[in-house]
Amino acid sequence: MKIKHISHFQDTSISKLFGLTPENEEILSFELSNKNGMKVQFINYGATVTSLKIPVLNGNLVDVVLGFDSLESYLASYNLPSSPYLGTTVGRYAGRINKGIFTLNDKTFHLNTNNNGNTLHGGNVGFGKKAWNVTNITSNENPSITFSLSSENLDENFPGELHVDLTYTLTEQNELKLEYKATTTEDTVINLTHHSYFNLDGHDSSVLDQTMYIDSDKILETNEDHIPTGNFTALTNHDFDFRTVKKCPSSIDNSFVLEPTNDVVARLYSSKNNLQMNVYTDQPSVHIYVGGNCFDILKGKENTNYHSSSGICFETQNFPDAPNHEHFPNSVLRKDSAYHQKTVYKFENIN
Repeated sequence: MKIKHISHFQDTSISKLFGLTPENEEILSFELSNKNGMKVQFINYGATVTSLKIPVLNGNLVDVVLGFDSLESYLASYNLPSSPYLGTTVGRYAGRINKGIFTLNDKTFHLNTNNNGNTLHGGNVGFGKKAWNVTNITSNENPSITFSLSSENLDENFPGELHVDLTYTLTEQNELKLEYKATTTEDTVINLTHHSYFNLDGHDSSVLDQTMYIDSDKILETNEDHIPTGNFTALTNHDFDFRTVKKCPSSIDNSFVLEPTNDVVARLYSSKNNLQMNVYTDQPSVHIYVGGNCFDILKGKENTNYHSSSGICFETQNFPDAPNHEHFPNSVLRKDSAYHQKTVYKFENIN
């Protein structure tokens, strides 16, 4: 992190040292809070959400995302057989790219592969493993923090130098708003997402008693390696038809197709805490994930043993492997245009 970006934050309580990377980069922790008592903490390693505390009706604060207490634990989590990407920003390309290969402008690119011969979540060193700069912080009403990252040309073999700005805003309506912007020096492909594991009962419990709604009538069909075939699976009479509210499944790893809407695309509800999370996005899909296969060996925050149903991801994004399917939504960012994405997680106490 460039010191010039943090010197004017040092005098406030908003930032504190979280740890040092093996390259001796300072990783800082930041906190935003609103007038309702909602608090969210971030670190600039991966532009990661480490804690999201919501006041519930009994007056308690419930931390509704999984995370770690130390930078060492975040670093170590990437060495697991299947890293969990807890709370992180995923890029350059969220989800899988088949065999790590795509063609753009008649040129074929061979990306670094890290998942059964495919590229997952940006490759070996995705955006979640990079130290971002903090380029802006606002306080008072609707406080916000902006993280910025420059990914060099041919980073993980993706073309173009990509500059990304991600602004998190904590609104007075108990929303965590994410706004992504990106530009590139060469035509490239891009798909950014947020990878928090949510649990409205608290990060130390299970999501299996919580209910879910998803405004989607089809999912992407995938092969045994979770690579999209290009086909869609209709959800009528399907176990994963969440247009009718039902309990969170113990295992799911699927991309739900969304239609453009300003309405809620997904909802999670806890009857225990009378707490509801509504998800809004301008993206064409939300990838739902439960069942991390490392979760019975992960020690999380507050000495919590995380298990495979500790949290559920709502990854708002473009389709995985879109660069290889002409009928999928466009994933190409041209060098003379800008990428823009908005996602909102809104929390409400339900009486």
